[in-house]
Amino acid sequence: MNHPSDEALLEACLNGDQTAWTMLVARYKNLVYSVPVRYRLSPEDAADVFQQVWLALYSELPNLRRSGALRAWLLSVTSHKCYHLKKLHARTESAGDDALDRLVAEFPVEWQRQSEREQSFRDALAFIPPRCRELVQMLFYEDPPVPYAEAAARLGLAEGSIGFIRGRCLKKLREQLERSGF
Repeated sequence: MNHPSDEALLEACLNGDQTAWTMLVARYKNLVYSVPVRYRLSPEDAADVFQQVWLALYSELPNLRRSGALRAWLLSVTSHKCYHLKKLHARTESAGDDALDRLVAEFPVEWQRQSEREQSFRDALAFIPPRCRELVQMLFYEDPPVPYAEAAARLGLAEGSIGFIRGRCLKKLREQLERSGF
């Protein structure tokens, strides 16, 4: 599986490569969407913010100097768009701005750190073998977790091997996280 760097994707986007743009959005869609969720925006407002952020990135592509700052840029822009939308809603609902200002003050410190950790985890997950990724998602992402018998059936494995394979997959994931500085 090809995992181009952010820098390569941004360069390809600047050259009009639609596939690179699709890959960039796919890589960071969960990171961007996590911010409106933390702001407790409605699904409709979250979708609007999501679109606004990607439009902003598209228009700013020529001005981005460091691809290493892309995550922080996305988090900052998304946070600002959420803040302004919440402030607009607060004005129309005659709510006080103090609670909103406290909410915004919390984001740069705690939410950004958590959002970046979540994105690092998603990035590491993308680098483990597909079968491991699928098993980890079944056992840890689905609610309720998929029973071993069902996971084995989906993957075409013996039920008794799931625990062993899970351990190997988690080890690969841990190693990838360590390589990325998690």
